[in-house]
Amino acid sequence: MPKVAYSEEDRNHIRTLLITTGLELMAKQGIQHTTVEQIYKKVGISRTFFYSFFQTKEDLVIETLYWQQPKLIEYAQRLMADPALSWRDAVKQFLHACCYGEKNGIAVLTIEEQQLIFKRLSKEKYQMFRKRQLRLFGEILESFGVKADDKVIGLFTNLSLLAMVIRRALPDALPLLVSEVADETVDFQLNAIVDVLEKLKKSSTA
Repeated sequence: MPKVAYSEEDRNHIRTLLITTGLELMAKQGIQHTTVEQIYKKVGISRTFFYSFFQTKEDLVIETLYWQQPKLIEYAQRLMADPALSWRDAVKQFLHACCYGEKNGIAVLTIEEQQLIFKRLSKEKYQMFRKRQLRLFGEILESFGVKADDKVIGLFTNLSLLAMVIRRALPDALPLLVSEVADETVDFQLNAIVDVLEKLKKSSTA
C-alpha cells in the first residue's frame, strides 16, 4: 500500500483524538487498565503511527491530564453560576464529581498509577506538571471566590487529591481501611474541605 501523507492539520486532529480517546478510556477503566493498543485501535491508526505522536504511554497520560484541566475550571465556573445551587453545594458537587471521576469522565490517578508514571518522567517534565497542577488548583479556588496564597493552594491541592486517592484506593490499595464506609469517608473529607474554604472565603471578603 502507498504511504499515506498526512497534513499538519490531519496530524493535529489525530493527536487530539488520541488525547480525548485516552481520557475517555482512562476515566472509565483506570490508567493501569488502559493500554496504548486500545487507544490507537479505537482511533484507527497503527502502533508505529501512535509513537510518532507520543514516545511513551506516560507522555500521553500527562497530556490527557493537561487536556482536562481547562474543562475542570469551566465545570467549576458553571456550578458557581448555577442559581439552583448554594455556594457550599456547588463546591461540594465539584469535589464529589472529581472523587467519582469514572462516573463523570474525569481521570484521577490512583496511588499505584502515580508511582508508575512519575518515576518514569524526567525531572523537567515532573516540575512542569507540578507547576501546572498548582496553577489549576489555584484557578479552581478563584472560581470558588477564594483568594489564596501559595500555601493555601498547596493545602487545597493536597486535601483534594487525598480525598480522590483514598476513594480510588479502597479496598485494594488500602486494605486496612473499612471499605464498607468508603462513601461516608469521602463525604466527611469533602465537608471538611468545604468548611475550610468557606472560612477562607468569608475572611477574604470581610
